[in-house]
Amino acid sequence: MAKNIELLLTENVEALGIVGDVVKVRTGYARNFLLPRDMATKPSEEKIKELSAKRAEAQRMLAEQRKQREELSQKLEGVEVHLIRSCNDQGILYGAITQQDIATELGKMGHGVKPRDIRLSQVIKRIDTYDIHVKLDSDLDTIIKLWVVADRKLDLERHHEPEPAAAAAEGAEAKDAKPAKPEVVKGEWGPKADAGDGEHKKPKKAKGDETHADKGDGEKKVKADKAPKAEKAEKGDGEKKAKKAK
Repeated sequence: MAKNIELLLTENVEALGIVGDVVKVRTGYARNFLLPRDMATKPSEEKIKELSAKRAEAQRMLAEQRKQREELSQKLEGVEVHLIRSCNDQGILYGAITQQDIATELGKMGHGVKPRDIRLSQVIKRIDTYDIHVKLDSDLDTIIKLWVVADRKLDLERHHEPEPAAAAAEGAEAKDAKPAKPEVVKGEWGPKADAGDGEHKKPKKAKGDETHADKGDGEKKVKADKAPKAEKAEKGDGEKKAKKAK
């Protein structure tokens, strides 16, 4: 069995065509929807001629409808819709805003917009403002402003962060506050006190440096001890020479 079937529309079918159009649709759609409602039939030359007058009327109606949609699209520019809803203390709605809600409110304002013409890009469940896309035709788009307002006064400020001025004041107070000095008990020494005393201690000499230093000091002592003896010896020889000369 073929998946698609060709039919002649005897009535206007939205998103499919107008009376007198020959269209291809799925077999199930034709058998379960179009044929039982006498909205389509098998195409033939005689049937097409028979529907020619009805088709001309449908085309005139489409042109009028197109004109109305263009005018409505212009009227919707800059329109703002206000919906009052119940919510909790955080501004979360108890029920989401639907396309029907917006279309109903627009109808009260004199704008005949169908729910299917309203395109919601997100679920609206919070007190806030939203840009709503309204598509009246394939090339007729407009944006309206939606205000979702709480039915009571909300104290949302306590959920916000502190203002910059208050935060700056708190920072200045924290900067001015000086840290308290640790209390030192007389007579008690901790690890830090011992570490501080170590600064006054002389650094130990390396083993090699100590040996050379001691050796050098020893040589100086020996030379110092020998010097007086040599002077005494020279003095004694001088006295002997003086006596012989006499």
